[in-house]
Amino acid sequence: MNTNQIEGLVGMLMVLGILVLLVLPSAFGAVRDRRADRQIREAQEAREVRETPGDRKGQKSSSRSTVPSTATWYADGRRSKKLVSS
Repeated sequence: MNTNQIEGLVGMLMVLGILVLLVLPSAFGAVRDRRADRQIREAQEAREVRETPGDRKGQKSSSRSTVPSTATWYADGRRSKKLVSS
């Protein structure tokens, strides 16, 4: 191998090393997210197995949040402004 080939090989190895350094954190994050998702899924399945239909005393039928929507917040704000300005 001559000098040009060695320089080309070193440059290519540096580029590959930088690529690995850039991809490695996202790969670790993806593996961690999959593990967390699996643990959450297993916990939910275990909870569903423990529960029986009679165990849900006092639970609302809707699982939606009770936080007002943006439209409700905007309408309330408009009403209060009308009251103040009149």
